[in-house]
Amino acid sequence: MAIREPAGSTHPPYRFADYASTRLRAPTQAPLLVPEFLPGGTGPAPASAALSPLDADLTRNGRRNGEPIGERIKVTGQIVDEAGHPVPGALVEIWQANAAGRYAQPTDQHDAPLDPNFLGAGRCESDASGRFGFRTIKPGAYPWQNHPNAWRPNHVHLSLFGPGFGSRLVTQMYFPGDPLLSLDPIFNSVPEDARDLLVARFDLAQTEPGIALAFRFDIVLRGPEATPREA
Repeated sequence: MAIREPAGSTHPPYRFADYASTRLRAPTQAPLLVPEFLPGGTGPAPASAALSPLDADLTRNGRRNGEPIGERIKVTGQIVDEAGHPVPGALVEIWQANAAGRYAQPTDQHDAPLDPNFLGAGRCESDASGRFGFRTIKPGAYPWQNHPNAWRPNHVHLSLFGPGFGSRLVTQMYFPGDPLLSLDPIFNSVPEDARDLLVARFDLAQTEPGIALAFRFDIVLRGPEATPREA
């Protein structure tokens, strides 16, 4: 029998019947205990040494001969622990489809146009207050093969690395009001009372007038309000 999350967890189960690929990849044996990582051990910190200002601007880091196509947006947020304390120095990576719903990778064969000026990936480091921010293009929905006429909602993937490679969170951010959310097995694999933790909030205060709307996606590590991991 597949391992399940404990009662009250915000995380999705390792195996969710409606999400077809989890049937094969869900663990079937009890998890192993991994010792705590020593401070400054195996992680990517300090991430800032390898970062450039363009890394967090997906509207610029993939340009070849012009602007990427689509609605420009900002994605900002704060990373905190279960006590609400900010988490500085975390490496935050994002990846996403372009405005037409296609990823810039060979394995994506969706019949939608590629954008030669959009890489679809970026990274930054959380600051002393645990805050992070990206400028990007709002991703499009796309079909997938989970079930007949299946479509993924608009979403952005996020990966967080802490002080060790074992302290990683991979999750997805969704957009408010998306009609595909109620139909999506990945989103619905998350316990019902925790699903709102994956939906960003429109943030007028962070918009760039005349340039980009803004969405806020705060991330909580551990605890009863923990941001759910990707199923």
